[in-house]
Amino acid sequence: MSKVQQAFARGKAFIPFITAGDPSLEITEKLVIGMAAAGADLIEIGIPFSDPVAEGLVIQRADERALAAGTTTDKVFDMVRNIRQVCDVPLAFMTYMNPVFTFGTDRFMQNCQETGIDAVIIPDLPFEEKEELLPACSQYGVDLISLIAPTSHDRIHMIAREAQGFMYCVSSMGVTGAREELNSQAGEMIRLVKEASDIPCAVGFGISTPEQAAQMARFADGVIVGSAIVKIVEQYGADCVPQVVDFVRTMKQAIAQT
Repeated sequence: MSKVQQAFARGKAFIPFITAGDPSLEITEKLVIGMAAAGADLIEIGIPFSDPVAEGLVIQRADERALAAGTTTDKVFDMVRNIRQVCDVPLAFMTYMNPVFTFGTDRFMQNCQETGIDAVIIPDLPFEEKEELLPACSQYGVDLISLIAPTSHDRIHMIAREAQGFMYCVSSMGVTGAREELNSQAGEMIRLVKEASDIPCAVGFGISTPEQAAQMARFADGVIVGSAIVKIVEQYGADCVPQVVDFVRTMKQAIAQT
């Protein structure tokens, strides 16, 4: 069992997302450590990118703030090294192909291994093209997380059979961002995954309240929340850590009761 799958071994997993460097790498470091202490089972760290095609406005603005503050991939790796001295919660990078290629695929994955990044999530890497990254991921023991959406249909069985770590189920069409109504297709996607594999399934895109998190946790193995947390960071800036930690604790309690 990979370290990522261990995150699901203790019951329903809560997976928060934050953008590295927003509002600063020092605050991001405190956020990761605080969220882990508040019960986060796996933490997604976004590497800021100038063209984040899968993200809504909230995370786009976070990327812009992080880049304007001078955040680089090298600095993000340095921050992870610091976190790993005091925190062993599983960590995943959410990024795009361009930053990985620019950094150098082999060097990127080697850095992931050396700093303690357990998985990477690449929204703009189609399943059919995953061989561009998979050999380097395998060489350095990094799980390459697969995403499926309501449009994946016939491909879900195929993707599930080869998936690593956990299956990232996109609960609705479009970009990330909190939504009032969550797509009921998420349950059907998970059913199809489970027909082909016993891999854990986590649902993301649009979950912003404890009620929605609990609703999703009834049929998913984990719940991913990003924009709602990034919005708190945007609102409170350098003072966001206690606010985010409280939010994570509330969300974790909500899904733990399902």
